[in-house]
Amino acid sequence: MNCLVVAATPIEIAPLIDKLPRGINKKVEIDILVSGIGLLATTYSLQKQINIKRPDLIIQAGVGGCFDKNIALGSVMAIKKDCVADQSVVELAELKTLFDLRLVPADQFPYKKGWLVNPLKKLDPLPVPLVTGISVNEITTDPSRVALYKKLFSPVLESMEGAALHYVGLMEKIPFLQLRSVSNYIAERNKKNWKLAPAVTSLNKVLWQVLKQL
Repeated sequence: MNCLVVAATPIEIAPLIDKLPRGINKKVEIDILVSGIGLLATTYSLQKQINIKRPDLIIQAGVGGCFDKNIALGSVMAIKKDCVADQSVVELAELKTLFDLRLVPADQFPYKKGWLVNPLKKLDPLPVPLVTGISVNEITTDPSRVALYKKLFSPVLESMEGAALHYVGLMEKIPFLQLRSVSNYIAERNKKNWKLAPAVTSLNKVLWQVLKQL
């Protein structure tokens, strides 16, 4: 099989890139795609790549911010469902999505009740918990925005690329998996408190394990 591993930046999968020359599984061919940061760059890069070479599985690996401070930095999770949280409007102190505004039917493919849900059956035996993610164009730092997202979406993780993977994977009917490691807590502005290096290490440990099991 062919597996496409995609990351927004090379830093996030540097340990995997270092290991790949030694091989993982003779039955699995692995390609690497550095998509760039953000939903637009990821959507374009993914679509262009799969038109060149259609993979059997896409794995997106990256770090993200966490809404739950009870979850340790460096923890790795898989995203079961994602959405573009800031594709919305705030009216009378309430956050309303395109679905709330009835601009798009909430169950119009590829959405299910407004979510981009990963249907991959292989999600169940993963060595990491399944959680809800949201994707944004602007990293969330405002406490009032944090409160709105928590109220409407109950997310665990935030990224800038996850929903793009889910959208492309669903539209193209290609199995996909989004792995995220917690590098920081949402609205934590002091980057001295971020744990990027440990998050990358733990992310790639799980990524390597998943790839070996393919």
